[in-house]
Amino acid sequence: MLEILIKGGWLMVPIIVCSIISLAIIGERFWSLSSKKILPSDLVSSVWKLHKANQLDKSKIQSLSLSSPLGRVLAAGIVNQSHGREIMRESIEEVGRQVAHELEKFLNSLGTIASITPLLGLLGTVIGMIKVFAAITAHGVGDPAVLAEGISQALITTASGMSVAIPSLMFYRYFRGKVDELVINMESEALKLVEMMHGERE
Repeated sequence: MLEILIKGGWLMVPIIVCSIISLAIIGERFWSLSSKKILPSDLVSSVWKLHKANQLDKSKIQSLSLSSPLGRVLAAGIVNQSHGREIMRESIEEVGRQVAHELEKFLNSLGTIASITPLLGLLGTVIGMIKVFAAITAHGVGDPAVLAEGISQALITTASGMSVAIPSLMFYRYFRGKVDELVINMESEALKLVEMMHGERE
C-alpha cells in the first residue's frame, strides 16, 4: 500500500490530507447530528407542563436554551410570548435560521473535498502522462512493460482521488438531507408549542 502511495507522486499528499479531513468531518457530523441530541422527543411536552404549572422562570428558560438546538429555538419563542403570536414566530424563525446554519457546519468543506479530489487525481495523471510521453520522445518506446508500468503509476492519483471523492459526496448529500429534515422537524415542534400557548392546540 505504501509503495502505491509513493508511486503516485507528490499529489498523493493533498489527496491523503483530504481523505483524513473528510473522515474527521463525517465522524463529527454523525456524532453532532444525532436526532436525540437535536430533537429530544419529550421536550415540547415537558415545556408545556412547566408552562401550565407557571414554572417557566428565567433559570429554566436559560437551561432550556442550553439543553439542545430545539431547546434554544423554543426558548426564543417563550421569551417573547408576551409580545403575541407573530413576534413569537418571528423569534423562533430567526433563531431557527442560526441553528440551521450551525447544523451545516463543515458540510461546505466536505462538499469541496468531494469536488477537488478528483481534479487533484486527474492533475496527477496528466503530469504522469506528460512524463511518460517525454520519456518516449527521448528514448523511444523501448520495453512496452516499462511503458505500461509508467502509465499505471500515472493513473494511481486518479483512482485515489475518486476513492476519496465518491464517499465524500455520498455523505455530503446524506448530511444535507439530514439537516433539512431536522430543521423542518424543529420548526414543526416550535410552532406546535406556539399554538398550544395561544390556545389553538391541546
